[in-house]
Amino acid sequence: MTDFTKIAFEVGTWLIPLTIAIVFHEVAHGGVARLFGDMTASNAGRLSLNPIRHVDPFGTVILPMFLAITGMPPFGWARPVPVRQSQLRNPRWHMVLVAAAGPASNIVLALVAGFMLGAVSIILPNGGEGLAAKFLVANLINFIVINLFLAVFNMLPLPPFDGSKVLAGFLPQKLALKWQSLDRFALVIMLILLVGLPRISPEADVLGRFVMPPVQWLFNLITTSTGAVFGG
Repeated sequence: MTDFTKIAFEVGTWLIPLTIAIVFHEVAHGGVARLFGDMTASNAGRLSLNPIRHVDPFGTVILPMFLAITGMPPFGWARPVPVRQSQLRNPRWHMVLVAAAGPASNIVLALVAGFMLGAVSIILPNGGEGLAAKFLVANLINFIVINLFLAVFNMLPLPPFDGSKVLAGFLPQKLALKWQSLDRFALVIMLILLVGLPRISPEADVLGRFVMPPVQWLFNLITTSTGAVFGG
């Protein structure tokens, strides 16, 4: 492959699965919210799988492309689906389910991709020989990794992640409100987690210590299990 082809291959095999994963993640939030009475996302047209409705120019395109080109693990986000907790029939506990729906959808997608990868291993022994076959296999592998990463990362019990909203459902009401008010510091918290703490000490690297180990374990579990199912 030429240098341009290598870059295009790298960007495509990360950007495509990332876009699909975060779109399903956001739609899952909105879909469960509608199920429990909040029509905000539905009325805003955000329950569509059309990526254009969910794209955040920086978080969905620019940042992931930059990370892919520089050889770093791509990370990104979509525009959050609007959810009005007060519109839910049981605001406290239904919000827990709405928050958990995004990560849950990513686990389901990772499992589906795992079975697809197992099927492809039979249809295309050794991953196939052509560029298109290699592109498909790379997309499926990255799709599993990205979905598992989004699921685990988003369940961190800190604002602005979904895990903080799940945790808030189990806290006393006054404490839950104070905890949720930290959402306004979302960007600062993310910068501290992703940039600040790893520079301070490897022991403070939240991603390295608490996110990537379960992601790797789940990836091995899925690929091993599907390999066994398909005789790999």
